[in-house]
Amino acid sequence: MEIRKATLHDVKHISRIHALSWKSAYKGIIPQAYLDDLKEDFWVSALENWIKDDVLTAQIIFENDRTIGCVAYGKSRDKSLPDWGEIVSIYLLPEYFGKGCGNKLLETALLDLKQSDYQNIYLWVLKENLRARHFYEKNKLQCNKDECICEIMGKQFTDIRYIYSFENYTQ
Repeated sequence: MEIRKATLHDVKHISRIHALSWKSAYKGIIPQAYLDDLKEDFWVSALENWIKDDVLTAQIIFENDRTIGCVAYGKSRDKSLPDWGEIVSIYLLPEYFGKGCGNKLLETALLDLKQSDYQNIYLWVLKENLRARHFYEKNKLQCNKDECICEIMGKQFTDIRYIYSFENYTQ
């Protein structure tokens, strides 16, 4: 498996991975009708803008020339944490869940953010997404109890913030 920085040519693959990962990881959490209607190209436009405008860095992991996962990260979008880095997403094709690919993507993002002089990193996780929460806790991120409410199809969800400080851990 190899990891490389994503380009505009990769956005369709990344969007597809997001959609397939959502459909698997959020089954039983997010309304099934929303997941059923989620199109594989849903994130293409946003990804194109983020990459083109250098808002976020995206890295992809691939195996035998097949893109199997991605991570997106950059400067904090939270105005209350202006000096922090943010991991916006880590998604894998469902058949690669639990095989170490997420660890490699997270390590890549953390190393890159550290090299960009961020001392603190955060990300948001759906409170009900216990698999993801366990993954981040296993990788030394800590829930700090900050919450953000979002809504999908009239149902409210709570995102909780996980943080990582390079002062507490060495990479």
